[in-house]
Amino acid sequence: MIEVKHLVKRYGDKKAVNDISFKVEKGEILGFLGPNGAGKSTTMNMLTGYISSTSGQILINGVDVLEEPKKAKASIGYLPEIPPLYVDMTVDAYLNFVFDLKKCKLPRKAHLNDVCNLCKISDVRKRLIKNLSKGYKQRVGLAQALINNPPVLILDEPTVGLDPNQIIEIRSLIKKLGKRHTVILSSHILPEIQAVCDRIIIINKGVVAADGTADEIARNITNEHKMTLRIEGPDHSRAEKEQIVTALRNISGVKYVRADMEREKGIYDYDVETDGKTDVRRDINKLCFDNGWNILMLQLSDLTLEDIFLKITMGEGFGHDESEKGVAAKGKKPKVRINLMTEEEAEAAEQAAREAAEEAAGEAQDEKGDEE
Repeated sequence: MIEVKHLVKRYGDKKAVNDISFKVEKGEILGFLGPNGAGKSTTMNMLTGYISSTSGQILINGVDVLEEPKKAKASIGYLPEIPPLYVDMTVDAYLNFVFDLKKCKLPRKAHLNDVCNLCKISDVRKRLIKNLSKGYKQRVGLAQALINNPPVLILDEPTVGLDPNQIIEIRSLIKKLGKRHTVILSSHILPEIQAVCDRIIIINKGVVAADGTADEIARNITNEHKMTLRIEGPDHSRAEKEQIVTALRNISGVKYVRADMEREKGIYDYDVETDGKTDVRRDINKLCFDNGWNILMLQLSDLTLEDIFLKITMGEGFGHDESEKGVAAKGKKPKVRINLMTEEEAEAAEQAAREAAEEAAGEAQDEKGDEE
């Protein structure tokens, strides 16, 4: 239904999107993720025909967006992050305007009733849009995207401004729409993506950094498994915390240990990652028993979507080689280099970052003083 081939977008010497390719099948709900400046919004704008690409090709239902823009756009329903509303119109007048704008051939009254019932805005159809809450405005924006029943829906932050009950309703609606439409959903609410989407693409620095289900991406990033330990020591001083961290790291099969926050007085959490092949629980239990440390909790947890997103986009000990970017851009699963830091190294990095920020602020102040 949607096919992107070697898409590139340049702004001067900068490549906002760098040779990305992917497909979205009919009836699939795709989560599109990326940090600010990664090229996500640029890609979505090119998909909708709002801006043109520098090179590459986008096919919507087999139609090239650049070659036949009107025909391609007729297959797309688009909800931008800021809904395109005329706030001095009533909801009813606005939806009728969109109906005419899209040259919709469906029975007007029945179709608009269906759309309003689906988005739960029937009770505000006679009200001015400017007098609606942000949540209702978001629903009206979603309603305009659904007019004419386009086969492709591109939704950018569709639940912004909604309360928890409304978010659940919109999630259910998106799932329902996925049975009849191809949906691309962009959101910074990661649990929402995980709950709704069949597949996830993470874009970073203009390339596709990961493509697959959350479980598939987690396995491609690392075969390690995580657990959280809650341990009570006799005094739990800083020295004892370091002793516990060191002892846990020395257990065969443990790859990474980090001391977390104090949960209760003298009781701390420890994040432990293993190689996924060795069951270390008995060794941990024996270690703590021999040292007089009490285990108050041992909870297994695989990588969450938030973990995956942070590891790919924020560094978190992971990085892509330049050569790997080309592999990712061609739709292959990217290889990821793991470089985990110790707690001491992390603290040193944080201190260095703080000093650099203070130095930059001081230079900016000096420059401002020179200008004055």
